[in-house]
Amino acid sequence: MNVWEQTWAWFGEPDRWSWTNSTGIPYRTLQHLGFSALSLVVAVVLTIPPALWLAHYRRGAFLASTVVNLGRAIPSFGLIILFWFLASRWELNTSFWPLLIALVALALPPMFTNTYAGVVSVDRGAVDAARGTGHTETQIMLRIELPLALPVILAGARVAFLQLVATVAIGAIVNDGGGLGRYIVDGFAQGAGGYGEILGGGLAVVVLALLCEGAFSLITRFALPRGLSPATRSRALVSR
Repeated sequence: MNVWEQTWAWFGEPDRWSWTNSTGIPYRTLQHLGFSALSLVVAVVLTIPPALWLAHYRRGAFLASTVVNLGRAIPSFGLIILFWFLASRWELNTSFWPLLIALVALALPPMFTNTYAGVVSVDRGAVDAARGTGHTETQIMLRIELPLALPVILAGARVAFLQLVATVAIGAIVNDGGGLGRYIVDGFAQGAGGYGEILGGGLAVVVLALLCEGAFSLITRFALPRGLSPATRSRALVSR
């Protein structure tokens, strides 16, 4: 039986499409998405408030540049192993915290830099007009700058989330759940007999990443402020 036949047989196994069985693709897809979404939410909470404040007052440009460079230099697998080692030394839950912390660390750079860049690029005329009509600095940040910077922020969220989806699969090495990556790890453990599971798990991760990309494209399109002109909306969609 070649690898394609193994993969086809693996897809047809009992409970492979179960929503309740831990071996089912839908079950592990939800698990995969849940871990990715949780990590993104934590990163959003940690990054958007300080990035918004720094960009509003035009501070922290060097910090933003440093953060994005660090984000490009840090290997995701190295972070997972590092936090797994620290968690095991501190007697923490090694099947949850190492992967969560590593994922949050990976999502921080694109969220911070895109929020900063989006707010800085907001038309100063709109900000000055709001200030002239009596808006406080907090109101300007929340009602003017944040909505206008939303397309760029969502672009950062898209990049971060796709990176998280890919990394959760790698994190199955240290995570008992592991999402769709569990299939790949379990397949390698079986040797030649697990090639079908490896390929099937890899295809599932690829399909999930493509679906997430499409979902974020739709979210970005509908999240653009209504006040933007059609030309501006088109440029914003292209720039993501």
